[in-house]
Amino acid sequence: MTRRDYLHMLGATAAFAQAAQNSSGTSAGDADRERRMQWWHQARFGMFIHFGVYSTIGRHEWAMEEEAIPVREYEQYAKNFKPKPNAARAWAKLAKQAGQKYMVMTTKHHEGFCLFDSKLTDYCAPQQGPGRDLVAEYVEAARAEGRRVGFYYSLMDWHHPDGARCATDEQARRRFVEYIHGHIRELLTNYGKIDILWYDVAWPLDKDGWESEKMNEMVFRLQPDIIVNNRNKLEGDFATPEQTIRAEKRAWESCMTMNGSWGYQRADDNWKTPKTIVRNLISCSRDGGNYLLNIGPKGDGSIPEESVRILTAVAKWMEHAGDTIYASDICQPRSSEYASFTRKGNTLYMHVYFWPGSTVVIGGMMTPVKSARILATGEQVKFEQDRFRVRFLNLPEKAPDEPATTIAIECYGEPKQDTDFVRRERPRV
Repeated sequence: MTRRDYLHMLGATAAFAQAAQNSSGTSAGDADRERRMQWWHQARFGMFIHFGVYSTIGRHEWAMEEEAIPVREYEQYAKNFKPKPNAARAWAKLAKQAGQKYMVMTTKHHEGFCLFDSKLTDYCAPQQGPGRDLVAEYVEAARAEGRRVGFYYSLMDWHHPDGARCATDEQARRRFVEYIHGHIRELLTNYGKIDILWYDVAWPLDKDGWESEKMNEMVFRLQPDIIVNNRNKLEGDFATPEQTIRAEKRAWESCMTMNGSWGYQRADDNWKTPKTIVRNLISCSRDGGNYLLNIGPKGDGSIPEESVRILTAVAKWMEHAGDTIYASDICQPRSSEYASFTRKGNTLYMHVYFWPGSTVVIGGMMTPVKSARILATGEQVKFEQDRFRVRFLNLPEKAPDEPATTIAIECYGEPKQDTDFVRRERPRV
């Protein structure tokens, strides 16, 4: 595929955020999906929260499996899992500060421990160490800060006796599927309006084994406005590339960790910088996707200090640049060695993360520029434009803003870039 073909493909998929085909296993049509997902497309940025018994261990959320910890031994950690009351309030306040419009918390991870009040098992927060409903606290906290509420739910379950044998034993499958469907029914019945259901890991069954169409029919019957992802082996309302940014021809959301772990990992110091997180957010928004960024609270519910530091830096940038991200349009200009772009209508936002000095350039800019200004300061920027480039001049030698300086560029039409034109037509003599 040539660069021109690639750019053409991106232009042809400009409506993919609104045009994802219905595949939830229900009768809901495209218009209904567009209605349900309108807020989500505008939001762009969310907070993922991985919190569970593994948080008390501090050795990764897969510790039970990777370390082959016996069920009875692991259950002892659940008895000692005692987060401080209403820890979720700090999560929600940080999400709001960072400009994350929605939150998605693990209600049950692969370890099988339910953070909600369940009538189907005593392996749940109210009957174990916490002694209370942690999902209820999370929902209350998110709503208090005006954040949309999402529930993560793992279909895979290392604790349930039928969690693995359901693949080869039909009676076990029926019992286990009834248990899982029952959990989802409880979650979508007991906590008011829920905005997102985020399934995870369908091992060891396929969509027929999980009775996924029946599952989603129940979900939409209980919560007509909800949106669901694609991890119960149906296509769902949106795709979920993990730990990578990959634009798709439908609604999509890239989920990522802040270091290398989803759950709290005390030894994992491989933290992303604020610059990296801002670049990732811009990249997702440029291509019409969302960015779901994870925090892994400690066993007491407190947020790791590095997570707070990083998101606070992101929050400072979002205070003035958030509007370049929310409800942004698919952006065709994309070629720069030191910047990335978002767009709203005819206004192009050039986010310069590696500041080159007094002159910033966009090669192959085909649309006439009307005006330019530094977003953080409002200062007007002088520019010169010819057939092959636009140059923004007399800029400070040091970046005016971190982790990226945004130049708002108002154009006389939808901004377009053609670097192939430069390659072909620029004089060589």
